[in-house]
Parts: sequence; C-alpha cells; structure tokens
Amino acid sequence: MKYFPPTELALNTHNQVYHLGLSRAQIATTILLVGDQDRVSLISNFFDSIEHKSQHREFVCHTGTYLGKRISAISTGIGTDNIDITVNELDALVNIDLKTRAELSEHTSLNLIRIGTCGILQPHIPVHSYIVSTHAFGLDNVAHFYDIEFTDTERFMKERIKEFLALPTPIEPYFVGADADLTYQLTDEFCFPGITITSSGFYGPQGRQLRLDSQIANIQMKAQHFNENNLKLLNFEMESSALFSLGRALGHRCATICLGIANRPNTSFSEGYSTEMNQLIKHVLDRVS
Repeated sequence: MKYFPPTELALNTHNQVYHLGLSRAQIATTILLVGDQDRVSLISNFFDSIEHKSQHREFVCHTGTYLGKRISAISTGIGTDNIDITVNELDALVNIDLKTRAELSEHTSLNLIRIGTCGILQPHIPVHSYIVSTHAFGLDNVAHFYDIEFTDTERFMKERIKEFLALPTPIEPYFVGADADLTYQLTDEFCFPGITITSSGFYGPQGRQLRLDSQIANIQMKAQHFNENNLKLLNFEMESSALFSLGRALGHRCATICLGIANRPNTSFSEGYSTEMNQLIKHVLDRVS
C-alpha cells in the first residue's frame, strides 16, 4: 500500500494529524462541520453524553452521542482553504495507519455535513430560511489542485453558469454535486434546495464593494434569473465546493445546510439568529440520528 512520508502527512508529537490535533478514536463517522468555534458547543449541548473535547488552533472537536448515535462536531474556520485541511486530515485519520504511515486496505467512508450561514440570492426566500445545497458552483480554486473527476453533467453546468454570469476570464469555476442521499435526508418541506455559489472570500469574491470595486459586482442580480431544469442559484457561502469535491473524490458522503442570515437582493440582514441556529442544529441532529 502507499506510504506517506512526514513531509506529506504531517503529524504532531502525539502522533495526531497536524492541524486538527486529533486521533482516530476521538472522531465518529458522522461529523457535523461548522465554521464558528462557538457553534461546536451549541451542537454538543444537545448530546446525551460527551466523551471527547479538544481544541487546536481554530479546530474544536466535541464527540458524543445523540439519541444513541455517535456524532462529532468540528469547527473548520472560514473558507475553502480550511476545508482542504479538514477533509484531508479527517480522511487520513480513518484511511491511513498513522503509526506505519501506510494506506489502510479497507477504506472508511465518513458522513460530513456542514451546518453554516449564508447570503440568500433569491428575493422570495425569507431570512432565517434553511438552504440545502444540492450542488456547489465553486469560485474558489481548491479542486483545481487535485485530480478530481467531474461528471459530464457537472462540466456542462459549470460552463452554463459561467456563461450566464459572464464571469471575468481569470475566474475558472467548477461545479460539483452533494451526496444525493444525505441531502435528501436533511431536506423537508420547509427547506429550499438548490445550487450554492461558493466563493473564496466574503467581500469582492461575493460581489460586495467597500473601498475596492469588485469585478463581479453584478453577480447577485444575474444569479436571480438562472434556471436550468429547475435548478436555481440560491445562496452564497464559502466552503461547500471544496467539501463536496474533495470529500467525494476520497469516498466520503458530503452535504451542506445553511441558515440564510442575509437576503442580498432585498438588502436585509438578520438582527440576531441564535434561536434559529439552535433550531437548525436540532433539525440536522434529528435527521442524521
């Protein structure tokens, strides 16, 4: 089996993956990913019992049980660059022997579910709605660094959306699907399923303009009108494209559900969403348990 030298698979002095600071026994196979460190404890507050707590840098991990099911909650920090670290190191924990540095002969598939916040791109969707990502349109570049196979449909949709939004030439997007079964499991009649645009930043990469102009300032206006076989562009966030592409390529099941805290077309922003975030967390826990 393949061997991974120390320069490729970095470990700490406790023989744990370098950034997450975790060992295999400390994580479950169902993992809820959140950007905000404080959101981890919001999740574990619902647990019946907690067996593990740790923090290294921005990566907080709580593992416990909810209704008899073992679940981990891990904070990733913000952005697809952090998702690159998180997905690769979680995969290493379950599919590489960290003592011998050799790939395991039997692979483990994880359920990786992102619970996040987002900006809504459709004027009819109210703030505090649940947006479920059926696909992600990536304006980041993480997937381009890997040998990842996209389907014919994904390649077609990438070109279709790229042309519709008239993206500047330097931006080369990609389009990738979430795990269909896991996405279906998270969705009920109150959710809004559709395409998520994943950006590499919060301001210019999402068309916002403060003191610097954005080259895609009109993207939210154009996004409102895209419709391909009833697939619409619903929201902006910063992690899902890397999660879906890397996770699937490594054999994991990945999904995202976000709380919409801003409606970009209506210029409305939530005045506070702690109650709604707790309700979303409960929604997810009940459906994965």
